[in-house]
Amino acid sequence: MDEYFNALEKYNFWESNPANLGFPRKSYTQKIQAYSNNRLIKVLVGQRRAGKSYLLRQLVLALIESGVSRKNIFFLNREIADFDFIKNFKDLDALFKLYKEKIKPTGRIYLFIDEIQNIDGWEKLVNSYSQDYTSEYELYISGSNSKMLSGELATLLSGRYVSFEIFPLSYSEFLGISAQKKGKESYLSFLQTGGLPELFQLNQEDVKRNYVSALKDTVLLRDIIQRHTIKDVQLLEDVFVFLVNNASNLISIKNIVNYFKSNNRKTSYETVAAYIGYIEDAYLVHKTERYNIKGKETVAGVAKYYINDLSFYNYLFRGFGYGFGYLLENLMYLELRKADYQVYVGTIKGMKVDFVATRGERKIYVQSSYLLLDKDTIEREYASLELIKDNYEKIVVSIDDINLPSKDGVKHVLAWNFAEYIQ
Repeated sequence: MDEYFNALEKYNFWESNPANLGFPRKSYTQKIQAYSNNRLIKVLVGQRRAGKSYLLRQLVLALIESGVSRKNIFFLNREIADFDFIKNFKDLDALFKLYKEKIKPTGRIYLFIDEIQNIDGWEKLVNSYSQDYTSEYELYISGSNSKMLSGELATLLSGRYVSFEIFPLSYSEFLGISAQKKGKESYLSFLQTGGLPELFQLNQEDVKRNYVSALKDTVLLRDIIQRHTIKDVQLLEDVFVFLVNNASNLISIKNIVNYFKSNNRKTSYETVAAYIGYIEDAYLVHKTERYNIKGKETVAGVAKYYINDLSFYNYLFRGFGYGFGYLLENLMYLELRKADYQVYVGTIKGMKVDFVATRGERKIYVQSSYLLLDKDTIEREYASLELIKDNYEKIVVSIDDINLPSKDGVKHVLAWNFAEYIQ
């Protein structure tokens, strides 16, 4: 068992800080720290390689800097090959007890378990330690599947956990990591790159492309194919490619089935629906329902899917006719989600509103347009917002060089100022 402890010692903070803590993501660490020093289980969820592991390490460092003893922090990343021996919650429990025996921490112990969904029965250990009132434990866990908090665990931990969805880097974080200035030039650069943190440690375009491709393959394999025993692997990938290349478009599952059938691919509504659900569960795409603004109700049938990071398009599928306007709309969606808005695709009197975004009492109607080139474009982009007769905020976002004046209560916001506007 000592060799297992040596692996644990190698990756913990007991003697010093690891060399690579990643780009500081203070917006997340501050949000999560607001829930610290209690028995609430902190759960970080999101796509693989979006930065969850870096964030957990940054939270460990924050605890140490606040005065918590290094010895009182247990950190384990199940993705690391040294911990392949941990198959189930009993293996993890045995290793944790070995840590307590060797290190002998006193007082509250902080458990950080990264990619916990790879440990069979992990919810039993989490539930046990979160409810152990003979000792003080505080748990931080991460996972790459949206269903990890559904079903039995949600019942077991009802009211005893708080979850945080971790996205790839935002535009403001992109500015920090790339040392660029806010404005049109850097925003266009971001649109043509993506927000995966490790991309910014790579210099050559072909290396970046290979990295994104390998990430896509890993997510499909580990989070979908192995988990759900997928029979038609090629169809799964083709469905993902279809969603990437139709991001920002209204589509239905029936549309997708017909597309494959027109290309002589045999499939069914049920199979495509299941595959899309798995892709969503892995946080590769996000489904956005239509919302009838006048009727104040969601509309079944068609929806929009937005990719979790633009790198999947920019480095893998650029051969398809995907314009800047669609990239901008996808990025607007991600910024709204990162700011904790619930997001819908709006419709009113047969016209579309890109987003109806709500957060608490605040509601914003958002229309995105690459450029407001002329009077006709301006009229078209503003028209649907002008049909909405309530008093909530209405904005058009574009990548123009100058800010246009308000028009009939509709504001114009330059894209690089959008994230600040919605805070």
